[in-house]
Amino acid sequence: MEALDPLLLSRLQFAFVVSFHAIFPVFTIGLAAYIAVLEGLWYRSNDDRYRQLAEHWTRIFAVVFGMGVVSGVVMSFQFGTNWSNFAYATANFIGPILSYEVLTAFFLEAVFLGILLFGRDRVPRGTHLFAACMVAIGTFISSFWILSANSWMQTPAGFEWRDGIVYVTSWSEAIFNPSLWYRFAHVAVASLLTGGFVVAGVSAYYLLRKRAVEVHRKALSMAMWMILCAAPAQALVGDMHGLHTFEKQPIKVAAMEGNWHTRTGAPLYLIAWPDAEAEAHRFSIGIPNAASFILTHDWHGEVPGLTEVPAAERPPVGPVFWSFRVMLAIGFVMIAVALWGAWLRWRGRLYESRALHRVLQWMIPAPFVAVLAGWFVTEIGRSPWLVYGQMSLSEGVTPSLTGAMALATLIGYIVVYGIIFWAGIYYLSRIVIKGPEGYAQPRPPEIYPLRPMAVVDVSFDDDPGAETAGAEHNAYTLGESRSAEQRTGSDGVGGAGGPEGPDRDREQRGGKRHGVD
Repeated sequence: MEALDPLLLSRLQFAFVVSFHAIFPVFTIGLAAYIAVLEGLWYRSNDDRYRQLAEHWTRIFAVVFGMGVVSGVVMSFQFGTNWSNFAYATANFIGPILSYEVLTAFFLEAVFLGILLFGRDRVPRGTHLFAACMVAIGTFISSFWILSANSWMQTPAGFEWRDGIVYVTSWSEAIFNPSLWYRFAHVAVASLLTGGFVVAGVSAYYLLRKRAVEVHRKALSMAMWMILCAAPAQALVGDMHGLHTFEKQPIKVAAMEGNWHTRTGAPLYLIAWPDAEAEAHRFSIGIPNAASFILTHDWHGEVPGLTEVPAAERPPVGPVFWSFRVMLAIGFVMIAVALWGAWLRWRGRLYESRALHRVLQWMIPAPFVAVLAGWFVTEIGRSPWLVYGQMSLSEGVTPSLTGAMALATLIGYIVVYGIIFWAGIYYLSRIVIKGPEGYAQPRPPEIYPLRPMAVVDVSFDDDPGAETAGAEHNAYTLGESRSAEQRTGSDGVGGAGGPEGPDRDREQRGGKRHGVD
């Protein structure tokens, strides 16, 4: 092995890029669904609080969506630069699947995202609601195709090898491979949890500072209902996914449980220090027979061990073992927070509990960490296979790739993505600090956005706190609805479809723009 191993560096590079990218889609999927619900509630009830929340979170969605696109577009390039043997061998399946994702999801999102971001008060409310729903559906369709490709690599089906090339024999079996629906459900619920905890944490931030109290009480209530439903559901989905993995990838589960030797009545290790050379734990604390019961529903069920396969075909036990426990621990904390919130709601203290609000702020990073930990379990646990049981990692790497080339691109990704992450988090924090009350007065109709980020309307270097200082005690901050007179007086557009705003706007535009439905 050379000093700079191109295989190891390529794995580190792809792991870094995927890990960085994954935190954005998992958030936008949940947030897009939340925005669609808000738009639907506003359309039905005409409660201006829903509109205020939808506008605020759409600004955040625009930034996160942009960061996700920028960070994700380079991933497919790595198939050719670092994993050309894999790309060549599996192109008959992976190529069309990635194309389907672009054609059915990315184009859908791209078309309707423009209407969602810039169409408010410029298209009928029903059309704007439809656009929000299409963007939300598009995010789920996108995740379906990506997970179909990844699940096929975990549980390949519907294909055959001919001269080292994959040929699809059944598209339905390949696309809807055995692990697809378990993974799709697991990721979908994780996305809803991520969106729920971010919304809850940001709403708690505002409530602690008594900003737009009525508006963010509504947001907190909706988020806590989502968390209460999704957190226990994720435990159920995760259990089903684990049982299926136990059936299809028993060695991965053995690494997750830290079970070295096949045995009956296997313990559930809470803490352990795996030693790959000794094929044992240096120390451990576990619950007797619990792993057997969870995996086989029998206290004395047999659980396969890592020693069932040669050492070269085992995944790295330590990262898989600990990542799995990090994910589980965060999941149980989420359930505890959900139950705590339900108890406070029952006691009538959900909006006054400063302790809960502080915890919710601390919980904002938790779902992202859980998603990354789960992804590490999935991907590292598949080692040493690129396509499980069919193609190893060493067989899929680009033959001409050198360690120096892989190291150079890895460093480049780290530097560029570090800048993107810092700038994105900084900008998002400014949007949050400004808050929805910073937009109490809509922009005049003469102003049209010139670029996608114009919808955010937050300067990168001005003080957002100064913009909202004078607004924190007005009627909007207290959660009262903006009147139609205020809105039409400021931008010539009726908030609920009043005749004055559209008529005057048509005069200003020379009759070129339609009125609000």
